[in-house]
Amino acid sequence: MTDLTPYQIAMLLKGPGPLWLVGIDLSGANLIKANVGGANLIRANLSGATLFGADRSRADLSGAILSGANLRMANLRGADLRGADLSGANLRGALLSGSILSGAILTGATMPDGTKHS
Repeated sequence: MTDLTPYQIAMLLKGPGPLWLVGIDLSGANLIKANVGGANLIRANLSGATLFGADRSRADLSGAILSGANLRMANLRGADLRGADLSGANLRGALLSGSILSGAILTGATMPDGTKHS
């Protein structure tokens, strides 16, 4: 996994997209309202990251670690979340239409309607 400074993360997000961030370590990163729609984040570590209101539409997050991430109000429409670890993630108000969630781990996640997944 690659470690990036907050400045490097900000510069990446300001660049032209879509982003190719396979296996990147963004654990604990502050990505509030970040636009990474269509990004390739396969096996990325986003555990504990704050992604409130972020655009992750059409992003490939298959196998990504999103445990404990704040995805509240995030746009995940059409995102590929196959095999992603979303345990304990906050998905309240997230847009998930057209997302692929097969094999995703949702234990303890707060779902878009506010219910806890068991």
